[in-house]
Amino acid sequence: MKIKVIAFDADDTLFVNEPYFQETEQKFCVLLSDYLSHQGLSQELFKTEIDNLDLYGYGIKGYTLSMIEAAMKISNNTISIEVIEKIIVLGKELLQKPIELLDGVEEILKALQGKYKLVVATKGDLKDQQSKLHRSGLGPYFHHIEVMADKQELNYEKLLKRLEIEPGEFFMIGNSLKSDVLPVLAIGGHAVHVPFHTTWEHEKISHKVEHERFTTVSKITDILPLFQ
Repeated sequence: MKIKVIAFDADDTLFVNEPYFQETEQKFCVLLSDYLSHQGLSQELFKTEIDNLDLYGYGIKGYTLSMIEAAMKISNNTISIEVIEKIIVLGKELLQKPIELLDGVEEILKALQGKYKLVVATKGDLKDQQSKLHRSGLGPYFHHIEVMADKQELNYEKLLKRLEIEPGEFFMIGNSLKSDVLPVLAIGGHAVHVPFHTTWEHEKISHKVEHERFTTVSKITDILPLFQ
C-alpha cells in the first residue's frame, strides 16, 4: 500500500458519542411516557429524525428539533410549553457533554503522526464537531479536519481532491460500515472497521463486508501493524 493519508472518523471512533444520544432518548421517552410506550416513542423519534435528515443534516441541533417535532406529533400538538423547554434543555446538555477519548486513540495518533498525513473525516454539525475536537485536545495531531454533510462516495471524492491524492493513497478508519467503509471501498480506497459497542440504527447494514482493501479490528491500536 502506498498510503499518504489516514483519515479517522470522530464520533465513536475517537471519542464517545452514541451513548450520550441514547441517554438523551431515554429522558425524552420519560417526558412523553403518558402518550406512548417507550418503544413507540423511540420509533416515532427515529422516523422524525430520518425524515428531517435532508433538511437538518446530522448533529445535535437537528436532533433537538426532531425531538420537539416528534413530541408535537405524538401529543397531537397538545404538548405543553414546559415539556418543550425541557426538550431544549436536553439538547443543550447533549451539546455540553464531556469528551471521553476511547482507549488507545492518543497512542495510535502519536505512533502515526509524522509518518502519514492524518485527517479527521466526520459528519455532523460543523460548530459542534469543531468544539469537540478542540476540547478533546487531539487537534494538533491532524493536518486537516473535514466535517461532511454526509459520507457518500461523492463526499469522499471531494475530500480526496482537496487533499490532492488518489483513492489508493487514502485509508479510512471508523466505526460505521455504512459511512466509513462502503463508500471508501467503492471509490478505490482502503478502510478499517473498528466496531463500537453500540451503533445508531441508521448506520447499520444487514450484509457482511468482504473486500481485499478492508479489514476489521477489535480495537483501534490493532491497526498499527497495518502501517509498519
